[in-house]
Amino acid sequence: MIILKNITLRRSAKVLLDSVSVTINPGEHVGLIGRNGAGKSSLFALLNGSLHEDGGDFQVPAHWRMAQVAQNMPETDESATDFVVAGDTRLGELQAQLARAEADDDGMAIAHAYTDLHDAGSHDAVPRAQALILGLGFKVSELDKPVNSFSGGWRMRLQLARALMCPSDLLLLDEPTNHLDLDALVWLEAWLQRYAGTMIVISHDREFLDAVTNVTLHIDNAQLTRYGGNYSKFEDLRAEQLELQQASYAKQQEKIAHLKKFIDRFKAKASKAKQAQSRVKALDRMEKIAPVLAEAEFTFEFKEPTNLPNPMLAITDASFGYRTEDGRETTILRQVNRSVQAGQRIGILGANGQGKSTLVKTIAREMKPLAGTITEGKGLSIGYFAQQELDVLRPCDNPLEHMVRLAKELGPNARESGREQDLRNFLGTFNFTGDMVKQAVGTMSGGEKARLVLAMIVWQRPNLLLLDEPTNHLDLATREALSMALNEFEGTVMLVSHDRALLRAVCDEFWMVGRGAVGPFDGDLDDYQRYLLDEARRLREEARAAGLAEGEATANATQTIAPSAPSASAEGQKSSEVSAPPPMRDAREQRRQDAQARQALAQKLRPLKQELERIDRRLAELAQERQTLEQRLTEPLAPADIADCGRRLKAASDETATLEERWLELSTELDGASA
Repeated sequence: MIILKNITLRRSAKVLLDSVSVTINPGEHVGLIGRNGAGKSSLFALLNGSLHEDGGDFQVPAHWRMAQVAQNMPETDESATDFVVAGDTRLGELQAQLARAEADDDGMAIAHAYTDLHDAGSHDAVPRAQALILGLGFKVSELDKPVNSFSGGWRMRLQLARALMCPSDLLLLDEPTNHLDLDALVWLEAWLQRYAGTMIVISHDREFLDAVTNVTLHIDNAQLTRYGGNYSKFEDLRAEQLELQQASYAKQQEKIAHLKKFIDRFKAKASKAKQAQSRVKALDRMEKIAPVLAEAEFTFEFKEPTNLPNPMLAITDASFGYRTEDGRETTILRQVNRSVQAGQRIGILGANGQGKSTLVKTIAREMKPLAGTITEGKGLSIGYFAQQELDVLRPCDNPLEHMVRLAKELGPNARESGREQDLRNFLGTFNFTGDMVKQAVGTMSGGEKARLVLAMIVWQRPNLLLLDEPTNHLDLATREALSMALNEFEGTVMLVSHDRALLRAVCDEFWMVGRGAVGPFDGDLDDYQRYLLDEARRLREEARAAGLAEGEATANATQTIAPSAPSASAEGQKSSEVSAPPPMRDAREQRRQDAQARQALAQKLRPLKQELERIDRRLAELAQERQTLEQRLTEPLAPADIADCGRRLKAASDETATLEERWLELSTELDGASA
């Protein structure tokens, strides 16, 4: 288990975590949540060893293997498959051992190496890696393409596949859904649900957190609080906790007011001075309950469009695709006939690479249709949020300069005045206050850049919103604000997103993009998820079938080479009959002594490991018992039941503290003995 005891973490002068304590049990899937800048990534840095605590004790089992997604952009000519296979570090170590054994011409070591490689899954490593790659949205034809041939977002998907390929006891995922489409996200959820180790994930996607986590850690005001359950359960428990805290605070304030009133009334009277003094002491000793401080919520709205053409646009016999530099055309969608009406809320669905972004870009006038026509309604005004929109922002310019330039481009018909103070006030509604309006965009976070793009779209007062993955860099609060703003928007919305909560909240109909066509999707998002899982399964089976021949060849090679190793060693002994036998006998004796030492150590450590396992099981039981009791205490109970729950909760907490101390002792003893 992972134990944090009175941990303090600082970044420069800012205290991110202040004397926090929490326990994460083996096999738990934990969602780590909190506002941007609260310290989530810093806690990850503590867990992976790149940051050290400023105070307290931190313990992760020494034998645990850890996997996480590398944040650097991979630069290599390796094929996608080879790059992901290399993520299995155990295989890499064993292959290095085999190379050393072959270099030493050690037949016995070669045989052992092949056996270990087979046990580690070398025979199916390629199909496993390709299943991961295909599940994350790649095509079969891309399995052997070099990593450098992919764009940045796709290379980050390969980094994710490489992390999933690595055998691990602890998996750390920081915003793993940012570069994924909905089809890849659904597949990833299914994979993570089957993951047997301990997982900690940072995400702003509530449905993703609900699907893959069973514990929630919330960072707020430098405190770390553990809640049993996924994100939705956390919201319920948090609301109950805040309501209870506010009620307790109000009750305590009444008591404080009563004590102060008594003190003020009687402190000057000699006959009552003693009683007044005792109340002063009672007031000093009272542990103050903090009031519930309402967090400043981020909200914005789309202003009413100046006009609403109906239909907004009509697509007739259109073909969508792109033209290469030499003028050749590649058609993705054919014979599209659709119309968009005023007030529609359309979610655009489709597996990766089927043409969703191509459709949206063409409607947004970023590309021209290859055939057919798109007829726009009179007065159509498009607000377009593209996946690459953040890269379009000028990194050296600040938000105010972006707004001034936009005001000049729109001219005198713009909704707002182009005066600097008016633009400053408008940016303030999107949380760009004070000096932030003069901060270079290149130094801002992804979420701040996304807010700026939203501000620029809102300022244009569009009547048709085309949003292509607008939530990639938005936190939960901003996503909620976007959802509310879209629901109140009086124009038309066309939305491509992997955020199912946003799709469910905003869209009332869906278009399906796939197999070269665009049509209505008769079903809801749950139906679509089932469709995506079936598609992913079909692609994995194709990859597995393609890899069977290679896997069988590898297995046959293992069976052929492994038995022949001793004879190869014997041949070596014949060629150097005088000097070879003694080293072989020495090596055999050394292996026998090593085996005896390992056996003796295992026998010595067995009772310690058994006790450690018993403690782990008991701690899990106690955690469940405490959670049940805490839940009961939030319900209306009789005084006797409250007292009983309190006694049992204290007993469980005391036993937990004792067992955690013993767990630390045993872990230290085991680590020392193993070393």
